[in-house]
Amino acid sequence: MNISLTGRHLELTDAIKAHMNTSVETLNKFHLDIISVNVVASAQTKKGKEHSVVELVINLAHKNSVVIKQNDDDLYAAIDLATSRAQKALRRMHDKDVGHHKVGLNAAKAENIDVKVATESMEDEIVPVELELYKPREVEDVLNDLKEGGKMFEIFIDHDGKTRVLYKRHDEKFGLY
Repeated sequence: MNISLTGRHLELTDAIKAHMNTSVETLNKFHLDIISVNVVASAQTKKGKEHSVVELVINLAHKNSVVIKQNDDDLYAAIDLATSRAQKALRRMHDKDVGHHKVGLNAAKAENIDVKVATESMEDEIVPVELELYKPREVEDVLNDLKEGGKMFEIFIDHDGKTRVLYKRHDEKFGLY
């Protein structure tokens, strides 16, 4: 990892350079192939107040660059805040890389498991279940259930094996399909 330290409108002392280097070195713990880190520290005056600005540009292999700009009255505090924001961004990238692995047939191939056995174990198993809908019912029984309940219609099979629908009409009478 290449580290470039630059000072604009201020002189970088050895203590500031050492603090920047140790802060930037903490970014290695995420194992993201950091190519280079450019740190630009500058002093600006706005409305009569002088404050420090630290800008971190982190170039990553095979990913977009991370750019973080942090303002503070104290240069050391600005470096610390920018470093913590960079760690948070790199942690998110690391977690996304590590946590989003799909497990499927490729994992079975990698583990040298028989692919046919793996596909059979991943298939859904269908278990037939007999529902009450398929038991034949009398129209009078369904009519009594419909009167007692709050349903608008009931689907059932009659004793002839036909699927029937008994429903309430708007005029409070019942219809049968």
